[in-house]
Amino acid sequence: MPRGRKPSDSADPDKHLNDFVLLSGRANPQLARDIAHILRKELYEPVSVFSDGEIRVKIPPNLRRRHVFIIQPTSPPVNDHLMELIFMVDAAKRSSAKEVTVVIPYFGYSRQDRKEMPHVPISSSVVASMITSAGADRVVTVDIHSEQQQGFFKGPWDNLYGSYSLVPVINSRKLKNPVIAAPDKGGMTRATGYARLLNASDVAVVYKERDVDVNNKSEAMAMIGEVKGRDVLLVDDMIDTAGTTVNAASYLKQKGARSVRAIATHGLFSGPALERIKGSKIDEVIITDSIKHPEAIRKHSKITIVTIAPMLAEAIRRIETGESISRTLIL
Repeated sequence: MPRGRKPSDSADPDKHLNDFVLLSGRANPQLARDIAHILRKELYEPVSVFSDGEIRVKIPPNLRRRHVFIIQPTSPPVNDHLMELIFMVDAAKRSSAKEVTVVIPYFGYSRQDRKEMPHVPISSSVVASMITSAGADRVVTVDIHSEQQQGFFKGPWDNLYGSYSLVPVINSRKLKNPVIAAPDKGGMTRATGYARLLNASDVAVVYKERDVDVNNKSEAMAMIGEVKGRDVLLVDDMIDTAGTTVNAASYLKQKGARSVRAIATHGLFSGPALERIKGSKIDEVIITDSIKHPEAIRKHSKITIVTIAPMLAEAIRRIETGESISRTLIL
């Protein structure tokens, strides 16, 4: 090597091991900042708005040949946050980023994952196609509504489970001989998974009748399982208007449940949700910070918020180093 010349970066294969870039849109910047703090990385927030309301993205650092992680739940207002995500992916790819991973703690449109009636789109598939077309190489989500949606994306899709962060908090409640309940038949797989993690011996399911022509309308009808005198954990992936959750909790209390706690990864709390929960038979609602929550939710007397920042930070670290995610983070 000629005198006075430094070795090239390529001579040190570990130099760029931690040379990834974290970006965040405006959907949940605090979660992104918490992740960056854990990883000891700078976070860039490149989204602003033009005077006419159009979204503007300008990424400050050099991205050439670097891995980029974009942290952005597509939560309400879902269309604004989805477009922010798409524009950030496109900007990163046009800046010659080597690989772009989109970390979407809450995946908007995930409930529209099939044709439940004629003449409707499969909106989740359309959104996945948009993310693919923008140039994303990998997707990371938390408790996607239905796991078959991972087939809508052409690249790797790692779906993590909120139980990783929620189970330690549930254990801290020191419930004796709890029953894990699903608010509908479709939630039995999730309920049995929580039962395994909590070493609970009993699982129950509340049947409901849903009118597919009326959004967010359901009615509890019957139940399989015994809950009399027991502490019940009603688990679901999300709580939206809280109608299903409140109806199921009321039904469980009618059947003699000693207490009912609602456990969900995503707390949307649309419309009358907070008032419904306040006046309900539910003892506690435990959710995560996958979505940015306003003060009314953070200070609600029945709601406990658990952070998923450590889980997502560990997932990002393992993706960057090439370590297995499923062995530790997917419970």
